[in-house]
Amino acid sequence: MAEQDVIELLMAQHGQIRDLFDEVEQAPPDKVEAAFGRLTRMLSVHETAEEEIVHPYARRKLDNGQGVVADRLHEENRAKRLLLGLHNDGVDHPKFWERLAELRTAVMAHARGEERYEFARLRAHTSTAERRAMAAAVRAAESLAPVRPHPGTESATKNLLLGTPLAVMDRARELIRRGLGKA
Repeated sequence: MAEQDVIELLMAQHGQIRDLFDEVEQAPPDKVEAAFGRLTRMLSVHETAEEEIVHPYARRKLDNGQGVVADRLHEENRAKRLLLGLHNDGVDHPKFWERLAELRTAVMAHARGEERYEFARLRAHTSTAERRAMAAAVRAAESLAPVRPHPGTESATKNLLLGTPLAVMDRARELIRRGLGKA
């Protein structure tokens, strides 16, 4: 994979997330669950990597980065709780579409906040080499991240301590469900 700037990587993922929301909303009824599963996985992996790599770096690198990062972590926790509720209730829940719209609004507002406040400042206060190293670290973190939302793990420490065991459990759960013929 070519070297990539972490900000470009994360902004491209924000675009993929928007596309996945569209995919869920436009899916025929028999394809909604699979599309929602892809969205859930992407959001879970993306946020975990940001929490493990990007936000801690922003805290250290940016003057007064605490407020910028604290706001993003609060938004991430809210989105994780919404996503977990949707995931647990399933796509057949009577309020699925209403709650999906609420999740989309929350996630898109969060992405705009990251892009405007955190990413813009990181770009101004980091070198190209730092951003490329962070991109590699983000990709590595994503490969080990849980594939379901786990609210309350919005810190790097909690993600590092709990992330890998949760990821193993999530992936094992997926394999078991597939083996049993469940989505």
